[in-house]
Amino acid sequence: MSASTHVLPRITADPAVTDALAADLTAAGFTVEGVDALWGADAAAALHRGNRMAAVRAARGRVTEALLPRYTLAGMFVLGFRMPLSDAERALPTVGVDALVRAGIVRLEDADVDPRALVDQSDPERIAHLTEPNVVPTVDLRPYAFVDDAGAGSWWIVSDLGELALGAALDEEHVLGIGGATTTLSGLQVPVPVHRVLDLGTGCGIQAMHARRFADEVVATDISRRALDIARFNAQLNGIDGIDFRFGSLFEPVAGERFDRIVSNPPFVITPRTEGVPSYEYRDGGMVGDALVETVLTGLEEHLEPGGTAQLLGNWEYHWGVDGLDRVRSWFERTDLDAWVIERERQDPAAYAETWIRDGGTKPGTAAFDQLVGAWLDDFQARKVTGVGFGYVVVRKGRTGGPAHLRRFERVPETLGSNPAGLGATVARVLDAAEWLAAHDDEALAAAHLRTAGDVTEERYYWPGNDDPTVMTLVQGGGFGRRVDADTALAAFVGACDGDLSVAAIIGALAQITGVDEQALAADLLPAARDLVLDGLLTPA
Repeated sequence: MSASTHVLPRITADPAVTDALAADLTAAGFTVEGVDALWGADAAAALHRGNRMAAVRAARGRVTEALLPRYTLAGMFVLGFRMPLSDAERALPTVGVDALVRAGIVRLEDADVDPRALVDQSDPERIAHLTEPNVVPTVDLRPYAFVDDAGAGSWWIVSDLGELALGAALDEEHVLGIGGATTTLSGLQVPVPVHRVLDLGTGCGIQAMHARRFADEVVATDISRRALDIARFNAQLNGIDGIDFRFGSLFEPVAGERFDRIVSNPPFVITPRTEGVPSYEYRDGGMVGDALVETVLTGLEEHLEPGGTAQLLGNWEYHWGVDGLDRVRSWFERTDLDAWVIERERQDPAAYAETWIRDGGTKPGTAAFDQLVGAWLDDFQARKVTGVGFGYVVVRKGRTGGPAHLRRFERVPETLGSNPAGLGATVARVLDAAEWLAAHDDEALAAAHLRTAGDVTEERYYWPGNDDPTVMTLVQGGGFGRRVDADTALAAFVGACDGDLSVAAIIGALAQITGVDEQALAADLLPAARDLVLDGLLTPA
């Protein structure tokens, strides 16, 4: 039931080494597009599923002499294979293999071939090639590409070798690379320039690097010194300055400090505190149940500047007779923070346990896997946990103090809109809309001019032969891809919102056309208009 015992290297970030390595990676075309071109889209998809042999087989017919340096780098750092020293030196002429050995990025290993065992000993070059030392990767190093509101970008990211390369369970000090949670949180970051950002639990440093694109200064903290070493290496490798890396737990390294934005993918995984159950630094916070997420959320208020925001990921438990989102709601009752919590998924205890045991590298069908599942289920049963929710948390501290304006706790399991990686702009719009709505009572809203957002369309469904629609749905193309059922009055109201007429004028015209009481129609449409403004289907003109 223990994690892997392989030795993790110490990573050192010498600017001369990272600059030289970046030059070699650039010269080899070691980019997302360049690496995928080595083996094609199908093999790249197989690699994401944990199958590297498809990439090896596909590359055989694609790799030319000119592409050999790129394939050597991809073979080592993406596929996790050892490579002959001569091939590695050719791929890394600027930095050199010796410098990467000292930095902890690779190690040298004697060849397995005994020259006396070779059938053909008449070819000295072949003997030398087969008996030279191998260069073995000690970390995963791969290209990463993204697009945000500042434009397209590409980096190289170092993390620890995964289960595929190790062939074993992960070490408890494993530093995770880029995954689904990484891209989700980076997409949630509000793309508005600010002065200071805190990345709480930075891991390999990817969120701090994203945050730096919109911030003058970033403070990145972690309880893992190894994670901080790797994060510092990544920042230097990609020429990113302005990040202050600090060691410590949760808010301890920033006691007394405030920030304009806080981002965090905290170690929120709910792990039994049972002897023999591995506790991985990158995902386990060391607290019982979801107490770490509660601690982070309730600590935000003290560390946010007025008007400051936070974007986080988290897990929360469902207990017997207690809804998970209600539990999260109770945590915010102790604060004056605006809070928007979006639950994207809910798992039963068995499915949750299986997910995270596999994540640690323990394979289903083994005795160790069964023992770990038993430990998880025993813990959940003892604490009356019936399920675990996963989702996003968006927070804002009021600019002038006072009670919160936004308390929204919802489940959005549907497919997101056209750009799920770019939800940060949607988050910013929702927060702005909530602030605008708080300043507009019904009388002010009625006097306002609204405009239908450009990504909103309307779907209509008819019974065969019937001229009147039976179902009308307003559809948001971007953001969270909201779908809002509409009756005739609401559909007509939204259709008339072009910024020219006030809300009251549109309602009055509709009342006159349909022959209904204007006050009754206003009582129906004003709350609906508020919801549509908050969701971004309508915007203040």
